Amino acid sequence: MTMAEAHYTALVTATGEGRNGGRAESSDGVLDLTLAIPKELGGNGGATNPEQLLAAGWASCFLGAVRITAAKRKLALRNPAVAAEVTLHHTAGDFSLSAVLRLTVEGVDQITAEELGADAHQVCPYSKALAIPVTIEATVV
Repeated sequence: MTMAEAHYTALVTATGEGRNGGRAESSDGVLDLTLAIPKELGGNGGATNPEQLLAAGWASCFLGAVRITAAKRKLALRNPAVAAEVTLHHTAGDFSLSAVLRLTVEGVDQITAEELGADAHQVCPYSKALAIPVTIEATVV
């Protein structure tokens, strides 16, 4: 596979104890967060965790991919939104992730909404990069 020309590279550095009270900071200083293990995993909570960061990036990217696929079909969407649910799994010392991407949209029928979700999954760089189990759910509201 040939890589396309690079248009942007993000640089974020994690320091300290990583997800356990560490920090994540972007090279431009715009992103500057404390990280914490969620209470559900026995941590203190109260700060962002890596799964939330992944979900935020993926939801945003996937929504952009939905808009691109809708534009190619000349569809006018109303109020599209994507909720990304990223789950951390732990078994016998091994960790893995899974995800559910929930697309909600107005202005199209259910079949078209499902097709947009499937097409966006083929376009979205996060979807293409992550080899994890993913469920795409599309709902017309």
